[in-house]
Amino acid sequence: MNLEHFSREQLEELLIDFAKRWLAHDGLWFQQVEKKHGMEEAIKLDTGAWEKFTVLEAQRIMKFLKLKPGGGLPALEKALNHRLYSFINKQVIEKPSENVLIFKMVDCRVQSARKRKKLPEFPCRPVGLVEYSGFATTIDTRIKTECLHCPPDDHPEDSYCAWQFTI
Repeated sequence: MNLEHFSREQLEELLIDFAKRWLAHDGLWFQQVEKKHGMEEAIKLDTGAWEKFTVLEAQRIMKFLKLKPGGGLPALEKALNHRLYSFINKQVIEKPSENVLIFKMVDCRVQSARKRKKLPEFPCRPVGLVEYSGFATTIDTRIKTECLHCPPDDHPEDSYCAWQFTI
């Protein structure tokens, strides 16, 4: 593929489409495992996949952004804004203090789709714990991750999940 023939607008559109395709594949894979083995086993297998993928994604983002290991919360903030789903989900980052960063998923395509289909929320907390802590510690081993809320937890209207990172 020769990218120089695309306009900036087309490249941005392509990037968003790639992220949507990735997420669609992830969701379809999960649904097939759930159908054959049930939700509990699907979450267990999904967690194992995310344990590996989140490290790989963090390492690739670090390489792309030229972030050195141990960059603290500023490096984590930059990296979170370059994850695949950051291009298709609405997320916000708050910095209540120098040593605390809070990441909120305001609109999650997975949860929004389930809501439209009148399905219960996907109980992603176990996967998220592995995903976000693994991502953060790949950026900087000093970062500690805490889940503030994530389905199946009750959550406020302004976010599906929220994660607090401290150093």
